Amino acid sequence: MSASLWAWGALAVALLALLANLRLARAADRPAARLAIPLVFGASVLVLWEGLVRGLGVPQVILPAPSAVAATVAANPELLWSDFVQTIVRGGLSGYAIGCGAALLAAVLIDRSPFLTRGLLPLGNFVAALPIVGVAPIMVTWFGFGWESKAAVVCAMVFFPVLVNTVAGLAAAEAMQRDLMRTWSASYAQTLLGLRLPAAMPFVFNGLKIATTLALIGAIVAEFFGSPTRGMGFRISTAVGSLALPMVWAQIAVAAVAGTAFYGIVALIERQVTFWHPSQRGRG
Repeated sequence: MSASLWAWGALAVALLALLANLRLARAADRPAARLAIPLVFGASVLVLWEGLVRGLGVPQVILPAPSAVAATVAANPELLWSDFVQTIVRGGLSGYAIGCGAALLAAVLIDRSPFLTRGLLPLGNFVAALPIVGVAPIMVTWFGFGWESKAAVVCAMVFFPVLVNTVAGLAAAEAMQRDLMRTWSASYAQTLLGLRLPAAMPFVFNGLKIATTLALIGAIVAEFFGSPTRGMGFRISTAVGSLALPMVWAQIAVAAVAGTAFYGIVALIERQVTFWHPSQRGRG
């Protein structure tokens, strides 16, 4: 057991040494190094995790080894895919699209009306502070046990972060630029589309990126309070009850990969839309 632990530890150290060399070489091949560094670091963490679990003889009900989690994923692809579609695609993405779209529309209305600015934003901060464990059962009661209630929870969670960031972004255009638009007799819609909305894009995408993780969390946690016999939250709760910890970690791994991919897609779109912003300059 001790020899196994030392062997896995040595492999983890070797991977970390490779990571250090990649960091030193990143100036020569920067895009490749930026991709390789987190992959090598993640692999070293998995190797160390595997070595500690095997070397110390940790029971599977306490912490399964990464190899056991990978075997569970390989043995249950259809089950994991069905849960993924139910939770992430139906509940998460639909709620994300509805919530973010409604937030963008509400931000324009708030920007147009000082009354809504003073009245809705404080109310939004109050609603955003409500715990999901209190909101989810109410949504399940209102919309039933299907994906609609999960989408409603996600919509409520992502609405106000996107709203607040968009409202702040619409106010980011400089007064001189707005005065210039007025000298050209530009209407509100022309100023909004030609100046203020493009200037707000970095703020908008900050809200959208925050909302990606909130959507994932909301869709999974909402299933703890009622769902059909499928879904990631449902599977995690039932697997914990039966002490099937490898299945729990398999669902967590799928959620982590999905969340990372979702965030990366939004960040990639942000780079294409806000290429002019200082935060995007110098990125290869």
